[in-house]
Amino acid sequence: MTAPARLRRLAAAAPVVLVVAACSAEPGESPARPGGEAGTTRAAPLPPSGTATAEPTPEARPVRPGDLRTGTAVRVVRHLAGVVGPREATTPAHERAAGWVARAFARHGYDVTRQRVAVPAGESWGVPVPAGRSTNVVATPPGFDPTRPHLVVGAHLDTVPQAPGAEDNASGVGVVLAVAEAAAGRRTRLPVVFVAFGAEEPRGPTDDDHHYGSRTYVDRLAPTAREAVRGMVSLDRVGVGDTVPVGSAADSDPVQRSLLAAARRAGVPAVPDPGQRSSDHWSFVRSGLPGARLGSTPYAGYHSAGDVPAVVRPAQLGRVGRLLLEWLAPR
Repeated sequence: MTAPARLRRLAAAAPVVLVVAACSAEPGESPARPGGEAGTTRAAPLPPSGTATAEPTPEARPVRPGDLRTGTAVRVVRHLAGVVGPREATTPAHERAAGWVARAFARHGYDVTRQRVAVPAGESWGVPVPAGRSTNVVATPPGFDPTRPHLVVGAHLDTVPQAPGAEDNASGVGVVLAVAEAAAGRRTRLPVVFVAFGAEEPRGPTDDDHHYGSRTYVDRLAPTAREAVRGMVSLDRVGVGDTVPVGSAADSDPVQRSLLAAARRAGVPAVPDPGQRSSDHWSFVRSGLPGARLGSTPYAGYHSAGDVPAVVRPAQLGRVGRLLLEWLAPR
């Protein structure tokens, strides 16, 4: 470990950004933190990897788009879609993926908790699926205070039953992990927490038949934590195309506008995509919290066995990651 890394590990916590999801409690789960979300279970401690701590020091330099390692996102896509494969929300494969993502966050110095999510039976893209439990993986920097203003950044980890889910949505999880890596030990404009949501994919035809992980998270936020959320960004299908769609549920949203401004500053081609309700940001927006989505370019392998790692373009992962880091950077 370098001397700056040792200093960052020893220094006091500075603000960070939040990406989270909520869930119901299981027997033996830890109580909620004051002002935070209920029903969380802290992941088992993991051995250090020698990477930087997630806890920035007052002297830490600001995070910048150039800090992104696109290769991190590519490796996540290859593992989740190429090794784990289909990750329907209530399956052992999803739990294996959740454990792998939790360990990845922990290696970058984040405190990691798992939140359990109740999921009903239904039909997912033509395939009957049983009721069960899914998992959200939540990564917070040491000393995170959920009652202070923060941002939420997340991506869903699950897939429909028949798809390996490279673009939908290992691409989103990959960029979230790459951005978390870049932000570890750096200053951001607000505190940041990262979440891999369970059970986003539909189990029926209505708004109430999907987004279970993020919807439960919002429902479980304490009033003080809810008031502290300044914006949520969902990364969903972010690895195809050469322009980044920036979606909002309404014609315009403050998070969408700030993301488009960040894209201009970072030199990333981006277009507004109004009327977007088909991702985890909608759980926040429908509850009165600002939120937007990155991604949604159509592609041939959508929700099929053809959604393999070769579909995903590393250059597009890099564009999305740089845009998000510019949005998180102090100004």
